[in-house]
Amino acid sequence: MPASISPSRTARTARLTESAPTVPAAAPGGRPGRLLALDGLRLVAALMVCLYHYAGRGGEVSGSWRGSPSGVFPSLSPVSTYGCLGVQFFFVISGFVICMSSWGRTLGDFFRSRVSRLYPAYWVALVLVTAASIALPVVVRAVRPDEFLVNLTMLQMPLGVPRVLGVCWTLWAEVRFYALFALLVVARGVTYRRVVLFCAVWTLAVVLSTASDSALVDQIVMPEYAPFFIGGLALYLIHRFGSDLMLWGIVGVSFLIGQHTAVRGLWHPGGHPEFVRHPWVIVLIVALAYATVAAVALGWTRWADWPWLVTAGALTYPFYLVHEHLGWFVIRVLHRGLGVPPLSTLGLTVAAMLALAWLIHRFVERPFGPRLRRALRKVRPAAPSAFSLPRSGGGGG
Repeated sequence: MPASISPSRTARTARLTESAPTVPAAAPGGRPGRLLALDGLRLVAALMVCLYHYAGRGGEVSGSWRGSPSGVFPSLSPVSTYGCLGVQFFFVISGFVICMSSWGRTLGDFFRSRVSRLYPAYWVALVLVTAASIALPVVVRAVRPDEFLVNLTMLQMPLGVPRVLGVCWTLWAEVRFYALFALLVVARGVTYRRVVLFCAVWTLAVVLSTASDSALVDQIVMPEYAPFFIGGLALYLIHRFGSDLMLWGIVGVSFLIGQHTAVRGLWHPGGHPEFVRHPWVIVLIVALAYATVAAVALGWTRWADWPWLVTAGALTYPFYLVHEHLGWFVIRVLHRGLGVPPLSTLGLTVAAMLALAWLIHRFVERPFGPRLRRALRKVRPAAPSAFSLPRSGGGGG
């Protein structure tokens, strides 16, 4: 139900008296309504990160460009260096989407939907990047067999195993968010009160974790990323139930904490002079991320109903997975190998990664995601108890 500035009495009553999960209102055809603007925002966030990896940082990409991106793109690079904030943008969107998609679902439904959504494209991206590491190891570090196998689990970071995909550190943050939300909210049924309580407790944990000086607490609480997930959760409640001071208070506090963690993590005075970020620009970009998702929550983007946004949303995840290392591979081939000019190389590389993302979506995610979900839904028949006696087919003698 789209939010308004003054929620209707029906929405207010539903919010206050809710004690069990309810199913979102269905759109024509029986499926929950899709917020197409969110699909577009997801692709924008992915393109921000892509621009950062291609033109806003140094490291391996400098070898592909035959020089630092700050020299290759003197006007574009200072802007691209802020593209890394697309990750925080992703996390706000993720909080909104996960709250929306888990409403009315069981814990098993939630688990199956996340596994079938994340793993098929992820496994294909691992294979492609590993193959690239063999073909052109100057771009991608050679991957050992044991590292590749552990990376299949998506649990390589807590195990201390090198990442095959550079971007998968954000997936580890997402997995931890899913686990917390599943265990503390979805397991009991998603309701307004439970989500609000979850947001409040998680915010308090973020504040207290700074005094704990515990690596384990930081891994669980995620103080640097939690505010963005919390903001997205509260914005979905605003979308579903309407505005009120408490929900906007949660959004406001999450923004105030989140902008600080973003500045602290991304502003390095006296750091590399070619890739300097200004703290006020970081704050502004974080504010814009919250504002655009808030516009969706308030129903201000209902006019954005273009069908191509569905495709944009579908391409976002596979594009995000493959764009970094494989993009550096393509840049090296086009620019250093074939002599294509930098701007043309940049455009062609983005287009190539989007095309590859479409192939992964079309031939991997669409056919195998539903199959994996159905396979996970199958329940193994209960084994007979070792202490049960076989039933007699007739009377004893």
